[in-house]
Amino acid sequence: MKNETIRKRSLHRRAFLKTIGASSTVLMAPNLIRPLMAMEKLNVAAIYTLPVEQQWISRIHKAAVFLQDQGMINYDFSENISNTDYERAMREFSEGDYDLIVGEVFGLEQASRQVAFDYPDKAYLMGSSFLPDDNSPQNFAVFDNYIQDASYLTGIIAGALTKSKIIGMVGGYPIPEVNRLMNAFKAGAHELQPDIEFKVAFIGSWYDPPKAKETAFAQIDAGADVMYAERFGVSDAAQERGIPAIGNVIDTQPDYPDTVVASALWHFEPTLTAAVEAVKAGTFIADNYGVYSYMKHGGCSLAPLGTWEGKVPQEALDLVAQRESEIKAGSYTVTIDDNDPTTTG
Repeated sequence: MKNETIRKRSLHRRAFLKTIGASSTVLMAPNLIRPLMAMEKLNVAAIYTLPVEQQWISRIHKAAVFLQDQGMINYDFSENISNTDYERAMREFSEGDYDLIVGEVFGLEQASRQVAFDYPDKAYLMGSSFLPDDNSPQNFAVFDNYIQDASYLTGIIAGALTKSKIIGMVGGYPIPEVNRLMNAFKAGAHELQPDIEFKVAFIGSWYDPPKAKETAFAQIDAGADVMYAERFGVSDAAQERGIPAIGNVIDTQPDYPDTVVASALWHFEPTLTAAVEAVKAGTFIADNYGVYSYMKHGGCSLAPLGTWEGKVPQEALDLVAQRESEIKAGSYTVTIDDNDPTTTG
């Protein structure tokens, strides 16, 4: 790469593939990436705005490592790329011998799509708030963590645990990606106790554990006896005050065994696998890959209760099992509500 700053952490280099790089990026037909040979590995690069340890990004990274271990892809990545530097990073990866570029472009939607227009022989799979339309580059697909199914199930559990009937919720920003999970959680809690009150706050950051913890303390002081931990720091407050918390995206129970009851887990493997297969087949086009986060596709799940086995009321567990079965069968649909949860019921 021209600028080594976007290769801070690479799993391996692929000098031996340079000889086939040119032939792997030829357009076969309008809007279609050239199909790869059956045994040919896909070269995948990812660009992250935060460290790969951050919960949302960690799920994408974990999936890419898994596909690499399965022999499906070669994988390089760059982390901690600021929004002001992101377009440059996209362009530098696009100049390389990569077939699929993965990332998150919530802060630079227009600029990222221009990159895709400029490199029509590359495939882009990007976390985005906007679905493709007629004006989108046809090699630019989007995804998001549509894990409202699992969030709804964790809400049922929380609804069974609260005694004060006040649940605190601390998030990063009131954007669709966060709102839909909070609203699904609220809907699940209301299934158990329709009169639950929710205290919802946003800290204006994706990573500020001290601020999230402080905000959680304020909600606990106001009567919340269960916390929804959309951000790191909330579970710390819950642990110190001796109340349960519900996790999001990853399972943090090992770090908080007496605090985190359940978590809505995001599995990015189905999303990335679908994109990789489409690129290899030459059928990758602008599409909404967010649907692969649905529970029926294996894109999300409820974490095991673990240390909380036997501590959650059976009534809640029975309803969780029923709804989970119905969701997977398609007979029950969790509403996708992207509205600000401070204004919803």
